Amino acid sequence: MSHTFTIFLTGLCLLLLSVPCCDGSKILVVPVDGSHWINMKVILEELHSRGHDITVLRSAKSWYIPSNSSIYTSIDVPMLEDEVADRNYYNKMLQNVMECRSYPTFVRTFYQQNLITSMLEKGHEILARAAATMLDDPVFRTRLQDSKFDLMLTDPALTLGVILGSYLKLPMVFNVRWINNGEGHFTMAPSPVSYVPVSGSELHDQMDFLDRTKNLLHSLYSAFEQHFYINPAYSDLFKRHFPPGTDLLSLQNSADIWLFRADFVFEFPRPTMPNVVYIAGFQSKKAQPLSAELETFMQSSGEHGVVFMSLGTVVSALPPETTEAIAAAFAQLPQKVIWRFEGERPSSLGNNTLLVNWLPQKDVLGHPKTRVFVAHGGTNGMYEAIYHGIPVLGMPLLFDQFDNLHRLKVRGAARVVEARSLTTENFLEALKDILGNPSYRKNIQHLSQLHRDLPMSPMDTAIFWIEYVIRNQGAAHLRSEGFNLPWYSYFCLDVAAVFMALIGTFIWGLVSISRFLCCGRFRGKMKAE
Repeated sequence: MSHTFTIFLTGLCLLLLSVPCCDGSKILVVPVDGSHWINMKVILEELHSRGHDITVLRSAKSWYIPSNSSIYTSIDVPMLEDEVADRNYYNKMLQNVMECRSYPTFVRTFYQQNLITSMLEKGHEILARAAATMLDDPVFRTRLQDSKFDLMLTDPALTLGVILGSYLKLPMVFNVRWINNGEGHFTMAPSPVSYVPVSGSELHDQMDFLDRTKNLLHSLYSAFEQHFYINPAYSDLFKRHFPPGTDLLSLQNSADIWLFRADFVFEFPRPTMPNVVYIAGFQSKKAQPLSAELETFMQSSGEHGVVFMSLGTVVSALPPETTEAIAAAFAQLPQKVIWRFEGERPSSLGNNTLLVNWLPQKDVLGHPKTRVFVAHGGTNGMYEAIYHGIPVLGMPLLFDQFDNLHRLKVRGAARVVEARSLTTENFLEALKDILGNPSYRKNIQHLSQLHRDLPMSPMDTAIFWIEYVIRNQGAAHLRSEGFNLPWYSYFCLDVAAVFMALIGTFIWGLVSISRFLCCGRFRGKMKAE
């Protein structure tokens, strides 16, 4: 018995020793505030539970990222939030976007993209100054270098993490969906515009000629934006602190792993790359019991159930006439309504509607009484709706929300209303359609089934690849050499030019020989005559 036990212990020890371990690694994190922080925090909690030492760079004026935390140490640095990321700024942009929605369908997305261009130009100038402030500070540089971090984990929607990680020569993992001026795939994967809709185009993957024309124009505009508005903001910084030839895209494409907050249950199928790992829905969890007060309200809805409305963390207010129209429509429903709302209480609010400043969104969506989610179309909310199988009535307001809701609409799991032209009548009609037509619930529950049917949970997948990069000090073998090619070589334009030159030379030679023979024959004939 003793001998058998000894063999068992020996085998167990060998097994444990054979498992690569990276407990206690030091991870530097540069997150993005707002809704992006919500899903970054979920990953940090899991990393902390596995024994990793985490340092977070945050703005002193951060909305959601606390300076004191039990799971990380924070360092205050200048960031984008210090100058432009205030709620009034986004509310003003909301008004401008709502005006754009009155333009014809083909052109309004270009007007919206033009609005965002001015924001991107200013934002990247601020980020470049913030990065320069950090890298020009020898005390700060020494502090980071002496910390001997093992990994940079960042959301590249802000470029600070990319710049600092590259400067410190750290392996980098991105927690990403948006980067620079669009969706992350367009930075690091082939994106044929014939069937891959460009961010902001509000198109799907089955395009007619006019759609493809529009998509191509959006692609050209995005390239123009990247090279003439975004890249120049960093040129001086790169000249002073990086080797010659460095640009923003080369730093971003050097990331080892892209943890992509996307799922092809939701996204349209498209080309991807070997260092992209899809982790959409990693923040989704089974619903937990609600507070006694909320549970009582949910149960009071009876067989009709509950409509839940939330417009996210950034935009705090809709125009008063819009909120009045929404409240009046809710008042006519037999369902109970929970509305996450900030602002002055609408005068048309019905007795069936409960206004709250905050509530556990995941738990409400996962409650069996919830029938419809009225949402602005943020990525987190859309994946939570898919996870819990709740159909969506979308009211897009800014940024990617129009594209997100369009994806669910194409799959028959959502209806979309325009905030600018919203009335009590059209909002009520859309609500009754989703509540009364079982196809919406059937379609999104099918998406939910596909979304959950995975060999490994998205969170476990994310943590595995983060620790994989730490264990192996990077994942350079997964990065494509295509990033190192000049654009003309990438598209084989130099090869095409050589072939065209050879073909042209061959044709010119044939023509010259033919002319020579013809002329020789003609001269011979003339002499004979």
